[in-house]
Amino acid sequence: MREYLLTLCITAAVTYLLTGPVRKFAIVAGAMPEIRARDVHREPTPRLGGIAMFFGLCAGLLVADHLKNLNAVFQNSNEPRALLSGAALIWLIGVLDDKFEIDALIKLGGQMIAAGVMVMQGLTILWLPIPGVGLVALTQWQGTLLTVALVVITINAVNFVDGLDGLAAGMVCIASAAFFLYAYRIWYSYGIEAAAPATLFAAILMGMCLGFLPHNMHPARIFMGDSGSMLIGLVLAAGAISITGQIDPDVMNLFSGSERNTVHQTVPVFIPLLLPLTIIAIPAADLVLAIVRRTWRGQSPFAADRGHLHHRLLEVGHSHSRAVLIMYFWSALIAFGALAYSVNSGAMWSVLTIAALSAVGLVLLLLPRFTPRAPRWAEHLLPPRYRRRRAAARDTAPVTHEAAAGEPEEAREHRAPAVAGVSGVNGATAIGTRPRLLDRREAESSR
Repeated sequence: MREYLLTLCITAAVTYLLTGPVRKFAIVAGAMPEIRARDVHREPTPRLGGIAMFFGLCAGLLVADHLKNLNAVFQNSNEPRALLSGAALIWLIGVLDDKFEIDALIKLGGQMIAAGVMVMQGLTILWLPIPGVGLVALTQWQGTLLTVALVVITINAVNFVDGLDGLAAGMVCIASAAFFLYAYRIWYSYGIEAAAPATLFAAILMGMCLGFLPHNMHPARIFMGDSGSMLIGLVLAAGAISITGQIDPDVMNLFSGSERNTVHQTVPVFIPLLLPLTIIAIPAADLVLAIVRRTWRGQSPFAADRGHLHHRLLEVGHSHSRAVLIMYFWSALIAFGALAYSVNSGAMWSVLTIAALSAVGLVLLLLPRFTPRAPRWAEHLLPPRYRRRRAAARDTAPVTHEAAAGEPEEAREHRAPAVAGVSGVNGATAIGTRPRLLDRREAESSR
């Protein structure tokens, strides 16, 4: 565990320290595209943050190769080299896209080639544990097609959710934390060395995201761009592929005892099928909804719009930071809920906890629809938006010269000054309704 944590910290440190110089390089290189109709930010922001993340990945793999225990991962498996090859290819395509805006079909072809490179070096799905059937061996073509499909879906799901400051990096960091705990449990508790590469990939991925997040939180000073979002999507898919189709369930000695005990004990065998899906559950749902929405309107599935989940959270009335935190909450609930179920599938407390947290999440989603009002005795202690209408109207009413002349001096000192063009002292987001998004017909423009 110490070596995994050391690899994580070094990856995070290298990514963090390189992001500042990369930002200056992106500004000099002109990787600051114009504001598009679907964008949430209102100032040109440099991209190419994936450059720092890629060098963080290289640093993490280099350090792990020189550590006493993690060095065995490189000696016994070719998966780290397969990951580095695929990551370098997908990162290069992302850098070109951040600078020159290459076509979506070209990017899709590059994603498939990167997945094929990893398959050629041994990072592929060999078999699948299917509930009720058992272990099903896959042919070479079946394993290749399934691996490529999983890589492409994961990359695009992460890319689609990268629409708010800090959203993609934070969600992937939460998901990789849950995946790290699951893979480490398989490696340490069951003594399965085949789970070590996936554990290493998850630790490095956490370091990449944690090192980039301080620069990417709202208001973001740099975006990861496609060079970063496609990179972390590929690393996430590589870990899922490694632990899903490489570990033999028979090695875990789970098929013993009564039939009921066997069913409960084999839950960790089937969780690898579900955990990669729960890791990208929200991005994948956003991906499916976006494809259905665009094809229903007769558009290309790759056409950009402002109908993503994070855009809808802003439309409901959430602030930028609150929308990001809500997405974090749901990602953590799904990922760690599946992790808790894999540890003890028969515990009722885990089900009740997940249900209670889901109810809390629904309340948070609908919170802007309700404007609570404070008691009259506490109105002067709260912001104007929580006061009753009469009190708010009295506080924001214009003051005539006659009324101001007859007012005591202390009352005039405590009255808030009127600001032209602003709803109040704290701006339009402090009182009244929040501004809505642009008209959807404008947002669906090709810019």
